[in-house]
Amino acid sequence: MAINITNRNQKPHYKVYTRLGSSKIHGIGVIAIRNIPKGTDIFYGDEKQNLVEVKKEEVKKIKDPSTRKLYEDFCIIKSNVYLCPINFNQMTVGWYLNEPKNGEKPNVGCDVQRDYIFYALRDIKKGEELTVDYSTFSKRPKPQK
Repeated sequence: MAINITNRNQKPHYKVYTRLGSSKIHGIGVIAIRNIPKGTDIFYGDEKQNLVEVKKEEVKKIKDPSTRKLYEDFCIIKSNVYLCPINFNQMTVGWYLNEPKNGEKPNVGCDVQRDYIFYALRDIKKGEELTVDYSTFSKRPKPQK
């Protein structure tokens, strides 16, 4: 069923700064579709997303490796749990942020005190890929060399 947006004050593109695109870092990334000023809440509306906790021991029991990899690739990792979208089919653009290349600084920060709000650490230019340091909000293992 379609919703008539003429009665709403906000159009679907309101405060949309990014879209998914081809990453020069890894696979799919988040690309700025317009300039993003420093301090901007980049994923407006995403803060209301419900996260669920799934114990790591439960994920280890999943037989299909492709399904287990969803947890490893997309969830926020805490000591003994994964914080996940309520359903992987509901992942928003923010779940596709990559880490910067070695030696480069991220242009996005994460405020874990405010339910994982992602904000611009500096002015970000249209066409630039957005990157974040995963270690600021997730306990991901260091990649093996």
